[in-house]
Amino acid sequence: TIKVNVTENMKNIDLTPMLVEPRRLVLPNPWAGHIPFAAWLIHQIRPGILVELGTHTGNSYCAFCQAVEEASSMTKAYAVDTWQGDSHAGRYDDSVYEKLRAYHDPLYGSFSTLIRKTFDQALEDFAPGSVDLLHIDGLHTYEAVRHDFESWLPKMSERGVVLFHDTRVFRDDFGVHRLWQELVQRYPGFNFTHSNGLGVLLVGADRSPILSAIAGDEAHWNLMRTLFARLGAEFELRLTSQFLAGRCEHLTEAINTRDAQSLQLYAAIEQSE
Repeated sequence: TIKVNVTENMKNIDLTPMLVEPRRLVLPNPWAGHIPFAAWLIHQIRPGILVELGTHTGNSYCAFCQAVEEASSMTKAYAVDTWQGDSHAGRYDDSVYEKLRAYHDPLYGSFSTLIRKTFDQALEDFAPGSVDLLHIDGLHTYEAVRHDFESWLPKMSERGVVLFHDTRVFRDDFGVHRLWQELVQRYPGFNFTHSNGLGVLLVGADRSPILSAIAGDEAHWNLMRTLFARLGAEFELRLTSQFLAGRCEHLTEAINTRDAQSLQLYAAIEQSE
């Protein structure tokens, strides 16, 4: 049993959005664990403009869009990506973009736009101080994510919230964790440790009371961290099971092919004797 003394800012939290059932779940799987938080966050802050930098197959972005629709929010959403991949996500062909567009446009095209540009090219599409929610999930080197944050920070509004994925990845040249440690010295925020980590940074002066309460109170933070981690684990597990099922199918086909080739070789040997 988790017990916490609830402050005024936390009394009226609606937990219903946390129980979201995502319409779309596709590989890769790490971001899937943050879908309950994404849904809840949209309902809480109702951003006027949401921008995602780095969308790939669209788990995070489609979760945001679904939440915007279900919250009847007036949010305008924009996904910025070249849909060509990078050294961390891998390189891929146009099929990734085309599959996402075919799903996205009929459902969310009235309020959401897929922008096929580099992050720097897209800067000119947004006015200073216009973005309420920014999700950074592009190339994850320290230099790249720092550049993304610093170049987009002037676009953030007084209510601005910035999300950083992969704050808990410490391998190779991933450097989001390093930038996160620097930024939390300057801004309030909190950092989920599940699903590769998701940092939530409050960069605006007009901060959400609920997010500020979570960032500023350890008991509240421990409660919310536990809730979102447990709720998100289900979706990540679904995709992990899907991935393993696909691998099993691939291995079964390979074994069957090998067995068939072996039988052909045995038959050829018998005929040659």
